[in-house]
Amino acid sequence: MRDAVRPLVAVVDYGIGNLRSAEKALQHVGADARLTTDPELVAAAAGVVVPGVGNFGRCAAALRSSGLEPVVRQAGCSARDGEGVPFLGICIGMQLLFEASDESPDEPGLGILPGRVRELPADVKRPQMQWNRLHLADPAAPLWQGLPPDPWVYFVHSYAAEAGPDAAAATCEYGGPVVSAVSVGSLAAMQFHPEKSGTNGLQILTNFVDSCRLAGRVPG
Repeated sequence: MRDAVRPLVAVVDYGIGNLRSAEKALQHVGADARLTTDPELVAAAAGVVVPGVGNFGRCAAALRSSGLEPVVRQAGCSARDGEGVPFLGICIGMQLLFEASDESPDEPGLGILPGRVRELPADVKRPQMQWNRLHLADPAAPLWQGLPPDPWVYFVHSYAAEAGPDAAAATCEYGGPVVSAVSVGSLAAMQFHPEKSGTNGLQILTNFVDSCRLAGRVPG
């Protein structure tokens, strides 16, 4: 049975963001999710999750000072190349995957994905703090299994990543198309908060946990 296997998912604890709520949501959908500061646990996990809320620069600096940046970068690069376990970035955890952000020009991102994080258009309210519809690039993709057409999810953000069509997995409309999720290899990330997005968000997290089961690694 699927529920009999609770894959070990490392929720990276670098001291900032919606860490506990992400951990609890992942536990709710069947993961052995553990908030951790241990690089060895992150390296051994069947999946890695990097949440985050707030300011890009503070989150980038906190990740570096935690000592977890090298193992997170390695996990993200391996997932991007289709060689590692599934990796999920949430909100600022998505933005950190890119090279830099206009919010904090002096703080580099992880550079796992090319591109920069830009401020939302000047003619819309910032932050976008609302429910909005996702336009899925490929509704049949594993990450989106079980979702209705154009699912509603919850956003809180003033900046969004630029990503090419090969990486962009979903957009929303907010003063124009805004990249809302990316997917490359076994790396995925989303600007919205699945842990705050009701049934649709839990389905997305369930799909991620299912991909961790397929990675074939469970806690010892």
